[in-house]
Amino acid sequence: MSIELVTLLLFGSFILLMLAGVPLVFALGGSAVVGTYFLWGPNALYAVGIRTFSQATSFVLIAIPMFIFMGSMLERSGIARDLYDMMQKWLGGLNGGLAVGTVLVCTIFAALVGVSGAATVTMALVALPSMLGHNYSKGLSLGCIAGGGALGVLIPPSVVMIVLGLYTNTSVGMLFLGGITAGLVIVALFTIYILIVCALRPELGPAVPKIERASWEERLASLKSVLLPIGLIVVVLGSIVGGLATPSEAAGLGALGAILCAYAKKALNWPALLESCKITLRLSCMVIWIIFAASIFTSLYAALGADQLVRDALSWLPGGKWGVLIGMQIIWIIMGCFLDPIGIMILTAPLFFPIATSLGFDPVWLGVLFVVNMEMAFLTPPFGFNLFYLRSVVPKDVTMGDIYLSVAPFVALQALALVLMIIFPELITWLPYTVLR
Repeated sequence: MSIELVTLLLFGSFILLMLAGVPLVFALGGSAVVGTYFLWGPNALYAVGIRTFSQATSFVLIAIPMFIFMGSMLERSGIARDLYDMMQKWLGGLNGGLAVGTVLVCTIFAALVGVSGAATVTMALVALPSMLGHNYSKGLSLGCIAGGGALGVLIPPSVVMIVLGLYTNTSVGMLFLGGITAGLVIVALFTIYILIVCALRPELGPAVPKIERASWEERLASLKSVLLPIGLIVVVLGSIVGGLATPSEAAGLGALGAILCAYAKKALNWPALLESCKITLRLSCMVIWIIFAASIFTSLYAALGADQLVRDALSWLPGGKWGVLIGMQIIWIIMGCFLDPIGIMILTAPLFFPIATSLGFDPVWLGVLFVVNMEMAFLTPPFGFNLFYLRSVVPKDVTMGDIYLSVAPFVALQALALVLMIIFPELITWLPYTVLR
């Protein structure tokens, strides 16, 4: 059976199962197991168990539940609300200041939790009522929360980067450092856009009335709210960058630090601890089962010669190796509209990364470009995750159409950042190769 026909059957069955409403893990795993059976016979199913066992015993995967638990505990400690109050005191007097403050809080929160949903939902509950109460436009308020929340995918400790490092044999520490600079580029673009738009049209984000503005004494006192989060970020990322701990060990430090932060904020109790453990179990199982299913699928497809098929298909694109790179970005953007980022990664990374590295592209640079694409995927309709996270917590008068329209400028800014990082690779590679060379 030709690889073209196998591709049609495998991906066709996978897409049909997805359209039928079958969860991603069963769509991927089911089509892979059935394909393995019919292509190579029942004895080949032993390979399914071996592949799953090798993934389950990977030391890197230990970091995923630890970082999820860390984020869940911090979410319950009230740190996000304290950070937002601090930003409101410092930036509320500017046109668009509350929106800029929301993006900055999302940036700090992203560096604490490693997932997008936590920051998006938390800031929707904390910041959205405040911005709407100060007559901010609905579009700007929703857009800055959705765009800022998506930074959790890119700014370390990113769960997506941990899995990407596992699947591409790329240093997670290098990816983390590249994600810091890439994330700051996007934060800068968001901030500049908000300030310019609100300067030209103040009614979109009016300044807080003078009577509500904080005194300098109150502003300085509010800075204490950043001490715990910044300290925890330094411990987690510093231990990885300094070579004192692996990502998995740093995740354990982060989980312990989150418990201590909750204790310091007087938010540590049995209900909060139990709920954090439940969320960690649920999300970890979801991510790890998707990893198992996708690894079986990609192992089968790669064994059938998929790498040569993909290489030949990409070689038809004009523009040489840069045409191949741009083709990869376009494929990732299109897939991001419909599939889960981890699923996309596990389906494409084993095929794309060997081709890209053989063409001379830096795997750390390519890895961060992929994650930037996945950050866009959290905002792109029809199935961007952040769009549905927002819809679940916003007031009833906010429609799905409002949310779709609100994210359009922020998706455009993410695309601009992606182009800048392709043209100027140093925006990603400078920090990792300066620190870890």
